[in-house]
Amino acid sequence: MAAKVRISGLTPRPARRTLQSVDAPAYIAQDVHFTYPGTPTPVLSGVDLELPAGGCGALLGPNGCGKSTLLRLLLGRLAPSRGEVRLFGRAVKGIDGPERARLVGYLPQEVTAAYAFTVEEVVLMGRWPHLGLGLETPHDHDVARDCLARTDTTALAGRAFGTLSGGEKQRVLLASVLAQEPRVLLLDEPTAALDIHHQHEVMELLTRLRSEGLALCVVTHDLNLAARYCPLLWLLHGGRVVASGTPAEVLSSEALSAVYGERLRVVADPDTGGPLVLPPVPSEVAS
Repeated sequence: MAAKVRISGLTPRPARRTLQSVDAPAYIAQDVHFTYPGTPTPVLSGVDLELPAGGCGALLGPNGCGKSTLLRLLLGRLAPSRGEVRLFGRAVKGIDGPERARLVGYLPQEVTAAYAFTVEEVVLMGRWPHLGLGLETPHDHDVARDCLARTDTTALAGRAFGTLSGGEKQRVLLASVLAQEPRVLLLDEPTAALDIHHQHEVMELLTRLRSEGLALCVVTHDLNLAARYCPLLWLLHGGRVVASGTPAEVLSSEALSAVYGERLRVVADPDTGGPLVLPPVPSEVAS
């Protein structure tokens, strides 16, 4: 389904589509509102979002705009105050936890291993939606080994998870999420705190996973990584999606400067022809 851009003075237009879709999008969020208990100000107000099956989108916006909260609503860990979230055409609130875990893999910003688990054990933990109260079978171990291979972490299988580098941990955690055999991946800042080499390594891995048919929704602060790797973007501001569409449609100097409060510059990426976001000109240079 072609993406449609919505930019109008940073005020989103109401969605005209219905919740039912013949091509079963991975996710549809329609008129979603959310307010945390005990707080007067809503975190999200009237959010509309559609992620096609097998698609790849990035949630962008400044700190506190509601990106991580929106991921938790998509995951079903939070329920909208108003509106509805659908997963492959079904209301998320009507899907039980184990089934959601078989459909959706979630990688949070930080994961701390409290015990000295090996890498293989961490990946096997991803099989829990399929195990119930049973023990791992040879098939579960085969799936774990396959996920290690897909994330290029087979050589790390016997290592203690806590001894790995940041980039290695991210790949192992992705392997654990993949062991759930989900149809959708939700990733909250998967490249945060990684050096530039490991950032691109993780994004290239996500590109390969998308080619295998997985739908991806990524929260990131890196506008240029999003522009290079994600064909669909949503720009959030003040709890609303103020622009959505392709990188060329969303990453305009006007929209970004209004959202981030800085005069950001957008030029053509010499390699891809897509948008490349540059910071403001330093004051000593501008003067």
